Amino acid sequence: MAEQMQGLGGSVAWQYASLVREAFEHYHQQFSALTARARLHFEATAWSAARDDAVARIGLYDQCIAQTLSRLPDRQGIDRCSWSRVRDCYAQLIQELLDQELYKTWFNTLTRRLLAIEEVDASVEFMAMDIEPSDAITHPVARHIYTVNEARPVDAFVRLLSDVRFSIPYAHPLRCAAAIAIRLQDDLAHWGSHPVRSIELLQTVFYRERRAYLVGRVLGEHRFSPCVIALVNEGGAIKVEAVLSRRRDVAHLFGVSRSYFMADLATVGDAVVFLRSLLPGKPVDEIYTVLGRAKQGKTERYRAFFSHLQQHPSEQLVHAEGTPGMVMAVFTLPSYPLVFKVIRDRFGWQKAMSRQDVQDKYALVFQMDRIGRLLDAQTYRELRIPRQRFTPALLQELLEGCSQSVHADGEEVIIRLCYVQRRFRPLNLYLREQPVQAQRAAVLDYGQAIRDLACNNIFPGDMLLKNFGVSRHGRVVFYDYDEICRVSDCHFRPWPVAANEQDAMADEPWFHVEAGDVFPERFAQFMGLPAALLALLREHHGELFDPAWWQGLQQHFAAGQYPDIPPYPRQLRLA
Repeated sequence: MAEQMQGLGGSVAWQYASLVREAFEHYHQQFSALTARARLHFEATAWSAARDDAVARIGLYDQCIAQTLSRLPDRQGIDRCSWSRVRDCYAQLIQELLDQELYKTWFNTLTRRLLAIEEVDASVEFMAMDIEPSDAITHPVARHIYTVNEARPVDAFVRLLSDVRFSIPYAHPLRCAAAIAIRLQDDLAHWGSHPVRSIELLQTVFYRERRAYLVGRVLGEHRFSPCVIALVNEGGAIKVEAVLSRRRDVAHLFGVSRSYFMADLATVGDAVVFLRSLLPGKPVDEIYTVLGRAKQGKTERYRAFFSHLQQHPSEQLVHAEGTPGMVMAVFTLPSYPLVFKVIRDRFGWQKAMSRQDVQDKYALVFQMDRIGRLLDAQTYRELRIPRQRFTPALLQELLEGCSQSVHADGEEVIIRLCYVQRRFRPLNLYLREQPVQAQRAAVLDYGQAIRDLACNNIFPGDMLLKNFGVSRHGRVVFYDYDEICRVSDCHFRPWPVAANEQDAMADEPWFHVEAGDVFPERFAQFMGLPAALLALLREHHGELFDPAWWQGLQQHFAAGQYPDIPPYPRQLRLA
């Protein structure tokens, strides 16, 4: 058939293009089917099944790409010239589609694997480095609009809840509607005596973990604000748990340290445009990603970064601030909020792991419920960056110490494998820079971060402050995954009492330590906190140093019991 493509011109190219489009639409149908089941899981409180579907959906893209490759006829004979004609035909097939960027990314992924392409090739791929495609979307996303009467504002919220129906009832619909009205009146009182004139909500309900979310915005006379209404299923009835109307709180909900939403959107691009209007500071790549379109998120992140790189031709990539890691070399562009992490050829003697072990850890985090405490890390391969864009010291370290991941090719540096994350301020640096009150708040949230992770069966392993970062809003997250594991896989032990003074003074443990043994009573030695801040941490999070607390968690996990961790502070929850 490849010979036919060359001899007959475009007729066979159209067949290939149609097959690729149909394959994407088949993938999209399966994605939608998995996503739609989130509602059923929410209604049945089937949290384990919901987690399974979330993991299955993450792996669906690569699975369907592999299936598509296997269905391509005579693929061994396809070359770049013939595939270029397929791309041109495919472009015409999708040119009227609102979500054509998703189709293009699908085509590019397939192209890379079909032709074993390592570098970007504009002759066979879709490229748009100088524009952000979502800017061209003017189609209004499907939404409900409710006018809020000044005399009886609760009526609008009664109608709102009646339009969002489940197979189980609301526990107290009028009470829930009144709670929404009161919370918005209180939160937006600075807008005036009649702050909320109307409310717009996306028709699609968003699901994640144990909650359903109604997502939209409230409009006043001269301004608007995001509005997210969080619903929970308590005892077989729906209840409004929280109303979020501050951008900061909604940004946290849609943050890069949380798992992806299950939102069965008919089209995605228009929803991205709407969400970006609510959160103008959030990059479009992060919005695509949090909607479960991780591959599109990677594409948009690549596009945005390299566009920025071209716009700042004299700026160089440098070592990221913070203590150098024993497993990863980390670098950044000072004017852009991302870090690039490359696996070293050799690890510090303390790290008893292989390169594959590190890759497996990052793959594990990709599939976890990150509960707002683990940064999403996207994997990139075969990045090409001009050699002069690296400082000499950074380039030397990468070429000499990370040669399995980085090599030079003339005037370009090729990065075979790296992990890209949003840049946060390392906690150890943050504590040196901030006043006492901010230090105390950060240390308390550091303890809460470890606790939240533990309650979700995640053990960070390495609790050094340099492995945690602080967001611009003061939230602490964990981002170094080379020692991460499940709490249920650890053996938490009390620190043995020495039998004599000689044992007590020994430099090395005088007792046998098995792989997987963890001694919570010794955590303080690896945290590196000043005495006053360590005392504060012990006062508020003393259970972290108690092996019995960790053992109790393991018993809960063995019984299938996972604590619920709301994605917003307690004070935002309705009484």
